[in-house]
Amino acid sequence: MKTLRLILGDQLNIKHSWFKEANNNIVYCFFEMRQETDYVTHHIQKVIGFFAAMRQFSEDLKSQNHQVSYFKINDKNNTQCVTKNLSLLIKKYGIEKFEYIFPDEYRLDVQLKSFCQSLDIPSQVVSAEHFYTKRKDLATFFEGKKQYLMENFYRDMRKKHDILIVANQPEGGKWNYDKSNRNKWKGDVEIPNYKMFKNDITEVVKDIEKANIKTLGKFEIKTFSYPITRSQALNQLKYFCEALLIHFGDYQDAMHTNEDYLFHSRLSFAMNLKLLSPKDIVKTVINYYRKHGNDIHISQVEGFIRQVIGWREYMRGMYWAFMPNYKQKNELNNYNKLANFFWTGNTKMNCLKHAISNSLDNGYAHHIQRLMITGNYALLTQTHPDEVDNWYLGIYVDAIEWVQLTNTRGMSQFADGGKIATKPYVSSGSYINKMSDYCSNCHYNKNKKTEKDACPFNSLYWNFLDEKREQLGNNFRMGMMYSLLDKMGATELQKIKEKAQHIIAHQDEY
Repeated sequence: MKTLRLILGDQLNIKHSWFKEANNNIVYCFFEMRQETDYVTHHIQKVIGFFAAMRQFSEDLKSQNHQVSYFKINDKNNTQCVTKNLSLLIKKYGIEKFEYIFPDEYRLDVQLKSFCQSLDIPSQVVSAEHFYTKRKDLATFFEGKKQYLMENFYRDMRKKHDILIVANQPEGGKWNYDKSNRNKWKGDVEIPNYKMFKNDITEVVKDIEKANIKTLGKFEIKTFSYPITRSQALNQLKYFCEALLIHFGDYQDAMHTNEDYLFHSRLSFAMNLKLLSPKDIVKTVINYYRKHGNDIHISQVEGFIRQVIGWREYMRGMYWAFMPNYKQKNELNNYNKLANFFWTGNTKMNCLKHAISNSLDNGYAHHIQRLMITGNYALLTQTHPDEVDNWYLGIYVDAIEWVQLTNTRGMSQFADGGKIATKPYVSSGSYINKMSDYCSNCHYNKNKKTEKDACPFNSLYWNFLDEKREQLGNNFRMGMMYSLLDKMGATELQKIKEKAQHIIAHQDEY
């Protein structure tokens, strides 16, 4: 039976059972499409990375004698729509069966299901063979429970997959070393030179320019530094274990003006394209830890493993549990526009300048920069979640909706009313100063609230609490802060609110 198999840009798993042996009756197809480049404005490095990795993967399949049909972005037969392209190939090759891998994005899931229903040939959908969990596992796990606590899911994952478990208890005596993962990096612990790759993407860049695809961000060199093959991704993982794991946990929440990456792995791009699986990563990290346990504390390893089998699998499960309605959630009723400086980095607030500039320069920012700098500011200025979603989905090379949406709309913006986070992740300037050196060279004073040179985060923070009292006043984790707010004098609070409202109305002056 002549079969057509679709490979999406985030399904580059060479270890998938589909590819075990070549078959002349199977054609694999890849499409670079305006459908995917244009639904949000993406970072130029993100588009480059996807196209480069897809092209390399198709060549790898050809080298293993698989039949491949590849539509580049400017190919004359490319309709720029996945279903129209599939229809063309079905007719061209006389296809008798269509197969695809479960997409990880809801919109593609709907599109391909509808397409299959319209076909007069049989179709089949198969597992991505990537995640630890199936789509609905998390919803089943939390069935009948009032809260969807990640920690409960994470502990169950550890037990179920025997990860850092001894006699059904956590290795080292603790399930979670989060309190050990909050050190400020002061330059006293050396960070090795970072692992970069020199992938020649000259042709890809020319094709993107010819297609006139609208992008954001910067790209000034002709090589792409993220891994675009499985071997490169494995090399990156090896480098992380040997050079960075030893201090990852200590400084995973730290931020610094002179360091873009600190001890972070930068593996999320490769993972989300499925060049590497979470099982690959967990196995490799734990094996390295077993061999070097005298030098590496378990807190470093647990902090990393938690991101992979805890947050990543949890976020995916929450996505499939609550889509499509999740994408419309706005429980705090925030409707403001995102500040223009999110697209330029031109702001006098040092923390935002660095976090946004890093994002624009590298298509990257680590989770605390995303959560407690850009996300914190967007929430305090009561920005519409749609605005925040579109920026996060576009600007980061690793951003795919199944992981971006739940992190942004849920954890960062609290727009789901507390399904993911038990409280909003907001702070004044004091937290930013605690975890970074951003405040030391800032135009604004972290200790002031209403003066001309006062840190905008301070007035915005108290104003936010006052504005959202109806939604948050009874939140048990916010009790202490509301108690402090209640002790604030009416005159002082009024000054704070006036300052905050001026900032919100004139964001690009700050």
